[in-house]
Amino acid sequence: MNTTPLPSLFLSHGSPMMALEDSPTARFLDQLGTSLPKPRAVVVASAHFMKGTPTLTSNLAPETIHDFGGFPKPLYEIQYPARGAPELAQEIAAHLSASGFEAEVDEHTGIDHGTWVPLRRMYPQADVPVVALSVNPAQSAAWHYKLGRALAPLRAQGVLVIGSGGYSHNLRELDWRNADAAIYPWVEAFTEALSQKLLAGDLQGALDWEALPEARRNHPTTEHLYPLYVALGAGGEAAHATRLHHAVQMGGMAMDAFAFTQ
Repeated sequence: MNTTPLPSLFLSHGSPMMALEDSPTARFLDQLGTSLPKPRAVVVASAHFMKGTPTLTSNLAPETIHDFGGFPKPLYEIQYPARGAPELAQEIAAHLSASGFEAEVDEHTGIDHGTWVPLRRMYPQADVPVVALSVNPAQSAAWHYKLGRALAPLRAQGVLVIGSGGYSHNLRELDWRNADAAIYPWVEAFTEALSQKLLAGDLQGALDWEALPEARRNHPTTEHLYPLYVALGAGGEAAHATRLHHAVQMGGMAMDAFAFTQ
């Protein structure tokens, strides 16, 4: 059995249409699943699963949630029939509670598109059990980093920890008519500044994201940013960051992906 800890990952999941359409990011995710050792399970902190208390899905057969509107009919017909991992969810909840979080399990909630869209590209056979983990936009980057740190031991147990969000996420300013629009200067200013902090191992600089250029223009709300800090924390103490992918859609949706290891 491979005992080398898996990396933790931050993935920008983009539009739900990535489940169907070809793009540089879709092709990246297609190969990412085959480039990593196959995990025994995956835990995904998704921007679209928001709770006031850290919550883990614990149903054995989670529903595929189509939590979006206005897209073509074939997108709503997609099912991602991965099994859940109730025992793992219970174990993680107990560990989080021991780490100072009032964690809960949820037997009813399924998996939203922040979870199933990237996983459908990575593991199209839906043969890796999935547990979704909530984020809390009312908390801070440091809180989510601490949450991720509590998940770090999972990596040595064959569990892949993913934060699924968006490296920039201001839907109001996207060029919806041009998927290939050049990156906006204000998006590049923020994302490159944050990347420099991550790649240099500057934890405090990365956590202090609001001090970076154009921070709130890139993230008017925080739910798509905070999965990054869960992944960063899950990489362990003094985690080393590697940028796996760099792309932009519609000028303002940065699609960067990172791996975190020790």
